[in-house]
Amino acid sequence: MTKARSDGPGLRRSSRGGRSARLSVVAPSVIGMVEVAEVRRWVTALASSSAPADAVAVIDLIGSLEDLKNAAAAVQAEAAAALHAMRSAEDETRGVPVARRARGVAAEVALARRESVHRGNQHLALARTLREMPHTGAAFRAGRIDEWRSQVLLRETACLSREDRAAVDATLASDHERLAGLSEGETIRQARTQAYRLDPRSFVERRRRAEVDRRVTLRPAPDVMSQLSALLPVRDGVAVHAVLRAAADAAVAAGDPRSRGQVMADTLVARVTGAGERDGAAPAVTVTIDVVVPDTVLTRGSAEPGFVDGFGPVPADLAREIARDATWWRRLYATPATGALVAMDSTRRLFPDGLRRFLRLRDRWCRMPWCDAPVRHGDHVVAAEDGGPTSAANGQGLCEAHNHARQAHGWAARPRPGPHHTVETTTPTGHRYTSQAPRARPASRPGAGAGRRVGALDLCFTLDPGYPRAA
Repeated sequence: MTKARSDGPGLRRSSRGGRSARLSVVAPSVIGMVEVAEVRRWVTALASSSAPADAVAVIDLIGSLEDLKNAAAAVQAEAAAALHAMRSAEDETRGVPVARRARGVAAEVALARRESVHRGNQHLALARTLREMPHTGAAFRAGRIDEWRSQVLLRETACLSREDRAAVDATLASDHERLAGLSEGETIRQARTQAYRLDPRSFVERRRRAEVDRRVTLRPAPDVMSQLSALLPVRDGVAVHAVLRAAADAAVAAGDPRSRGQVMADTLVARVTGAGERDGAAPAVTVTIDVVVPDTVLTRGSAEPGFVDGFGPVPADLAREIARDATWWRRLYATPATGALVAMDSTRRLFPDGLRRFLRLRDRWCRMPWCDAPVRHGDHVVAAEDGGPTSAANGQGLCEAHNHARQAHGWAARPRPGPHHTVETTTPTGHRYTSQAPRARPASRPGAGAGRRVGALDLCFTLDPGYPRAA
């Protein structure tokens, strides 16, 4: 029997009931058997503790807790490496190709840690690579360095052979106290210097590989702003910044009241989108932006927030401002009692464009708990080969990594009844996690609007040369 434990709104996690859960850490430097029940007792004891009255004891407590936190993270890393070894052995027995073995382990680790699969991949990479750096691993387990410092050392030696990496490890990490006394910047500089001395050629190859990973990303920022970031080769990044800086210097010299930063930001937007600078001379470029907003925001002045696809919530006044520039609207429908978007269906095995768009707007982000990655794939909750229909009720939006993880052996999912679209995912260990789609609009009072549908609008608009900008 599996007992569920709540981890927060819409999310649940389970542990095996009726048995004493025990974790055996199998690693080159074995910590031993860690009783899960004992760890939970520590958590309970810490939650009910209070700081001592003496200032000296307070500082000692803070330092000791930091050591404990680091040592616990090291045990987590060894546990993740052990799980990867177990899954790899199981997949080898099943005849799974090498490239696909242990495919879902990073997602399992991420769910257990309540983090995104991207972070799960980072933790798993650290766990597996620590075996090649025994001194760093020992300092980590002793609590002298934290998880980030360990990842920094691994990152700066990633281009080296095992032998050269071990040499850097011995030079920098054999003395735990000396390593603990280095700042983060000093750790990076010394590791990089040692690595370059051992293998200068690897740095050239590393730079070429890094250029392959150039990309542009967008993340929400405070106060309804967004953070657009570009990872570029150094010459390109410097050149782009120099061009924007020159435009800002020229504008300020001509008496433009905007700050240099404002001019640089406006110039970047104008030259990328073609939306025109302040004189509006550049041609407009059609750009579609999806905004889901309750119709009452537009028709009755409601203060409920809207949602911009790929960004997140926006206040009602901004949603109305966007609506004024919309070239067309698509009406979606939500149930009045819960505010959940209603279903759409298809007879095709693959999600058609319209239904895939519906899933993206309904789910907003990857539906896996604690994952904030953009939706990339429309996924059948119950697989099509198992009879699952291609419908909104049996569909969920997932990021690419989680969709691939779900293909690994032992993963399962099913829709669950509830006022909002709910999915329960079961990992190979039997742990269960549930997620709910967000409401598209606020729920009405009980009994109101029975038997009718309430609107939610999907607005799309074109960026215009005359689109107003703040000075």
